[in-house]
Amino acid sequence: MKKIIDILMTVLLPVLMAYSLLGKDIHEWAGVAMFLLFILHHVLNFKWHKNLFRGKYSGVRILGTTVNLLIFLLMLSLMASGIIMSHYVFPFLTIEGGASLARTVHLVASYWCYVLTSVHLGLHGGMIMGMLRKAFRMEKASSKRRIMLHIAAALLSVYGIYAFVQRGLADYMLLRTEFVFFDFLEPLAFFFLDYLAIMVLFVILGYYAAKLLTKAQAGTDKLFHRKRRK
Repeated sequence: MKKIIDILMTVLLPVLMAYSLLGKDIHEWAGVAMFLLFILHHVLNFKWHKNLFRGKYSGVRILGTTVNLLIFLLMLSLMASGIIMSHYVFPFLTIEGGASLARTVHLVASYWCYVLTSVHLGLHGGMIMGMLRKAFRMEKASSKRRIMLHIAAALLSVYGIYAFVQRGLADYMLLRTEFVFFDFLEPLAFFFLDYLAIMVLFVILGYYAAKLLTKAQAGTDKLFHRKRRK
């Protein structure tokens, strides 16, 4: 159940980013679906909330918790601003004023949420890799095939840097521009390819950030135990 919800949320992310390309009505319904899945995701992972103030906080846990809390706040702001601007799902809610602020909040929060959710996926890279190995029957795959897959991921992430710059995500995230540009003549497949590459880029960044922090923590613990022995 958890895996299905996570997959659905991951698929919905680039769909939501398409916004005007798919239509505002689809965007609103997809947004509601995402928020409901998000709530269900947290209900099924209630253990994480329960243990939030328990145990030791390593570098990886600090990073993961910070990213999770930011995503939680961003999702709430997206839903609140989305309801204020809604014309299809919540037309019966006549909320006067605040539309301009809601649009700005929605714009900034959506791009930050896309990037941080991708990082969040990367922080759980070990679990994702396990799922992919089972899905593509890679448990006994040849080293050559694994190298090819690593190269493909690397190339896609490098293209993700280009797509990130070309699509102007930094401008939206830092509010250097308040209007999102969509090329309606561009094939939809190209749009999704770019956003997939951007997602892969930040998934890989999250994955290697977790690995580096884990390695650094292991080195620190080893040094601490050596000093204690002396």
